[in-house]
Amino acid sequence: MAGRLRNRTECDPLTKLPTRRFFQRRLRQEIDEARRKKRSLGLCVLGLDRFREINHTFGPHYGDALLRDVARRFARVTNGSNARARLGGDEFAALFPDVTKAGIEVICADILRALDPPFMAQGVPVDLSGSIGAAIFPDHAEKSLLLFQRAAIALDQAKQFARGYALYEPEDDPYSQIKLVYLGGIRNAIELNQFVLHFQPKIDIKTKRTRGFEALIRWNHPQIGLVPPYEFIPIAERTGLIHALSRWVLREALGQCRAWRRNGIDMPIAVNISPRNFHDRQLPDYIAGLLREHRLPPDRLELEITETMMMADAVHVSEALNRLSEMGIRAYIDDFGTGYSSLGHLKKLPVAGIKIHKAFVGQMTLDENDAVIVRSTIDLGHNLGIEVVAEGVESPEIWDRLSLLGCDTAQGFYMSRPKPPVELERWIAESPWGIKTHDKSMTKRK
Repeated sequence: MAGRLRNRTECDPLTKLPTRRFFQRRLRQEIDEARRKKRSLGLCVLGLDRFREINHTFGPHYGDALLRDVARRFARVTNGSNARARLGGDEFAALFPDVTKAGIEVICADILRALDPPFMAQGVPVDLSGSIGAAIFPDHAEKSLLLFQRAAIALDQAKQFARGYALYEPEDDPYSQIKLVYLGGIRNAIELNQFVLHFQPKIDIKTKRTRGFEALIRWNHPQIGLVPPYEFIPIAERTGLIHALSRWVLREALGQCRAWRRNGIDMPIAVNISPRNFHDRQLPDYIAGLLREHRLPPDRLELEITETMMMADAVHVSEALNRLSEMGIRAYIDDFGTGYSSLGHLKKLPVAGIKIHKAFVGQMTLDENDAVIVRSTIDLGHNLGIEVVAEGVESPEIWDRLSLLGCDTAQGFYMSRPKPPVELERWIAESPWGIKTHDKSMTKRK
């Protein structure tokens, strides 16, 4: 197989297995072949359990050795496959021609059994297990991208319920039915400019005035209507379209920032960024180019990344955030309190602030445990010298409590829901939470 690899980008230097790039091309070829011969094709995706924990305990050098050992066992037990690869990180995949449901379950069990013998870590035997998601062409999908997606969904199910392996089941699919419409439409929607941005104000608790806005994407689907981000962002993440989508958001948000700035609304705009975006080493340069194009200082852009997703890819995120911080761009940890970041990580990352998850904020006047979490998070942020933002402020009681605790900034329906630009301009001019604009003509136009 190695002789058929086109270049180094298609051969993983660590395990010597083909890469995701090669595997995806081979999957398309195998599906075409299976379609012509009217036969099935099975796809298995293996993900290791607790690999990150083991890697942190014994160090990356051992982690690399472990992956090489796993790759050897995986290659040996899948020698009857048409193709196999390391997809990246701790994930591997293999294709099996003309396979039945019962047959692929046997294959999954064999792969997991190959992981049973302990691995050696610095002379100490270490048990390592894995989870497998499987899908079959044409029963579960007729296109390569969708087959991959459904194997990944099955893998998530196997991990979540500790099943060992799972075959794709439509009832377990969070992206079935109407959501599949989104899968094929995201790229076209970007080209056709079907996405729109709504903006939610961030309110300074001391001054009770707006200090900035968060840009929130919506899909104005021609058949379905306005689609919220939680419906399509996970699909964009899985398919790699998140890169194009994030660039669109950055471009539109900074364009709106420039337009508002000309009209006297000189506020920073926050944009949510996926950790997958940080794999794009050109992202900082792209952002710098956008800032130059719109003649905006770097402090007019803020980036938000969720705590859980950030810690899942801490290395890439940290490298990118350091570059962006050097440019003068502020970064915030979103949904703080739901992940597993430590004080050590928080001290090392160049973040300007943390945003307390709305689940804690929304219940803090009813549940003392949530109140303790909010108070402790505010104290933590201030001790580290960073801003603390509370999300999900939906009542005056919550606002008053946050004010007493010394929280810096608040977001929520109590002050304003996310609004399209025109409606937000009206809100800015009329709301007591708004800002004083330098251009009174904006108010006159309303």
